[in-house]
Amino acid sequence: MEQKIKSVFDLQQKYKFDLRKTDAKIRIAKLKKLKQVLENAEEEIYLALEKDLRKSKFETAITELFFTYAEIDHAIKKLASWMKPKSVSKTMSNLFAANRIYYEPKGVCLIVAPWNYPLQLIMSPLISAIAAGNCAILKPSELSDSTASVIYKIISNTFDEKEIACFEGDAEVSTALLKLPFDHIFFTGSTAIGKVVMEAAAKNLTSVTLELGGKCPVIIDDSCDLKNAAEKIAWGKLVNAGQTCIAPDYVLIDEKQEAEFVNYYKTAAQKMFFVDGATNTAVYGKIINQKQFDRLNGLIKAAINEGAKLEFGGETNADSLTINPTVLTSVGADHSIMQAEIFGPVLPIIKYQNLQQAIDFVNAKDKPLALYIFSNDSKKQRKIINETSSGGTCVNDVLVHISNPNLPFGGVNSSGMGSCHGIFGFKNFSHERAIVFQSKFGMTKMIYPPYNMSLLKWLKKLL
Repeated sequence: MEQKIKSVFDLQQKYKFDLRKTDAKIRIAKLKKLKQVLENAEEEIYLALEKDLRKSKFETAITELFFTYAEIDHAIKKLASWMKPKSVSKTMSNLFAANRIYYEPKGVCLIVAPWNYPLQLIMSPLISAIAAGNCAILKPSELSDSTASVIYKIISNTFDEKEIACFEGDAEVSTALLKLPFDHIFFTGSTAIGKVVMEAAAKNLTSVTLELGGKCPVIIDDSCDLKNAAEKIAWGKLVNAGQTCIAPDYVLIDEKQEAEFVNYYKTAAQKMFFVDGATNTAVYGKIINQKQFDRLNGLIKAAINEGAKLEFGGETNADSLTINPTVLTSVGADHSIMQAEIFGPVLPIIKYQNLQQAIDFVNAKDKPLALYIFSNDSKKQRKIINETSSGGTCVNDVLVHISNPNLPFGGVNSSGMGSCHGIFGFKNFSHERAIVFQSKFGMTKMIYPPYNMSLLKWLKKLL
């Protein structure tokens, strides 16, 4: 396998010089072809995601396919304008020159995708890579192996491997890929593996985009519509059984509201994901594998042993890898469940006495990929935004910021680096090249030796 990977990499290193010459029309045609192949494979995709994550057809359509189609359509519509050189202001040194920014493809890019949204999170960066004129090698997650097989088939049927190739396999394949001197690496996954990717990239001075995660907090104040907030948080937490990098990880709430919120959350969860008192497996996903199931089950048990109170849920089924929606109160900052991203349907709730306590709690942890604010008080909204840092933020909603391609999506520090979607994804896979077209009236010769000190005084005044 390592020899095959090296062979394809070498092919792409040669072909990238031809690919960089392509215009918007050619790249748009490739994006249209990709969309058509995806549409033709929809039934296979539905079946694969049902097998890997027990995703319903509706959820797969909304969060995987339609999301990808919208990303393609946006790129098709905007690509010609993205590719145009951009004029910038002049300075005294090039007063009569034309100053431009050209967007050139980075070259051969590696895209490593996770298992939780295995189609969306490999296709979204691929769309940007194609739009920017790059070659790419894709590595889907082996944990969602059914979807990985469909992705391999789609890529093989759509592109020549000298342009876009896909390699299935486990960590050995990833290790072999990371040894190569790619021009750019786009990785989506855990912070721990992100550090491994960045270390490998550093050996070749390869630029990286890291889409990671972290503990995405929700801050609820006493001015919000608590029922509406609970319903939105329940959906955002429980879609894909909580296995979403921007899912609400924990809730910080005014101590006077906790009991009411818990009741609203339970009602919302039961309405959306239960039938006759049992989880509705037709719409509620499963945990990806036994290892993750055991980890989450262990977190629940550890939290209770450490003093947390089980308010709702906690039931598990190892045979179907199902963990029911779970709410924990009396959770301490030092509890095991608060030390790492939960990535499952378990919601810890932490009370605060004043808003500053909530802000300080968030700031004491690593910067999250997303922060959610539920408040109808604009002053408090601005206070939270101004005094915290996160990759993205939603006010009175969750998750939806990822759906607008006109907004950058990405993390900060331990939750990632670099942005994707729309023009931000196009720029991420491009080098912004500064070009000056100097005219015959250029003034730079004025500063050549031998130096004229009187000229220096004149230039100082002019500047």
